[in-house]
Amino acid sequence: MKEMIITLTPTGMIPTKEDTPHIPISPNEIIDDVLRCCERGVTVVHLHAREVDGSPTWRPEEFETIITGIRKQQPDLIICATCSGRTYNQFEKRSAVLDLEGLAKPDMGSLTLSSINFNKQASVNEPKMIIALAEKMKEKGIKPELEVFDLGMINYAKYLIKKGLIQPPYCFSLIFGNIACAQANLLSVGLMINELPEHSYFCMGGVGDYQHKINALSVVNGSGVRVGLEDNVWFDSRRTRLAKNEDLLKRVLDIAEAMERTVMSPRKARDLFRLSMPEQGYGLMKQS
Repeated sequence: MKEMIITLTPTGMIPTKEDTPHIPISPNEIIDDVLRCCERGVTVVHLHAREVDGSPTWRPEEFETIITGIRKQQPDLIICATCSGRTYNQFEKRSAVLDLEGLAKPDMGSLTLSSINFNKQASVNEPKMIIALAEKMKEKGIKPELEVFDLGMINYAKYLIKKGLIQPPYCFSLIFGNIACAQANLLSVGLMINELPEHSYFCMGGVGDYQHKINALSVVNGSGVRVGLEDNVWFDSRRTRLAKNEDLLKRVLDIAEAMERTVMSPRKARDLFRLSMPEQGYGLMKQS
């Protein structure tokens, strides 16, 4: 497919202003950053929110401010809200953003398909938590963004499919290079792609120094690219220049131009993912 999905990950839970002055933290910073990137070409934005002190927040009012601020300028953009348990792991907190309605309702919610170890902490995702989040997304008409860091997590997605908890088409975010998960090499990439269920779309992202390498592979042989400061704050592997989200996005777009690929519009992706058009509301299309 010539057109590719661009998933922008502008903030994440980890980078701070001490790490890089370019990380958007406040709602206004996140809104402005996303809107600037949309001018270049973005299909989906994967959002995290922060407290005033920069720490991650689950509070839905913070997400509401960010989502409505973006949609007032970019109503077509597909918005995915994090349901991560990396910092807080109570179901009520992780799922709170799924209760937003109207202009603030996310189209998608992230669903990490197993527990994983990062460099300094774990992200705990027990089976009962994954199932509870999947059930709530189904109830609320919100599409899961299936976050996969290792091969077995794809198998767990197939288990959820068998249980009827997730419906096609399936939207995967394949993330490589984390210290305890699938590494950023051709074998790992090929195995992951080969194991995806039918009717899947996937964006590939790389952690840290591997972002550029995996982004390039994804342009060559993927449905799309996951890119942003959530996964990597440096522009170069020598770590001489801190990046902005726009810098990382522009580099992907330059590679895409060389490969004669263009960015899929949010409206076209909404049709492919069976998401409502903005004039009908947000989230999954209503079944007739």
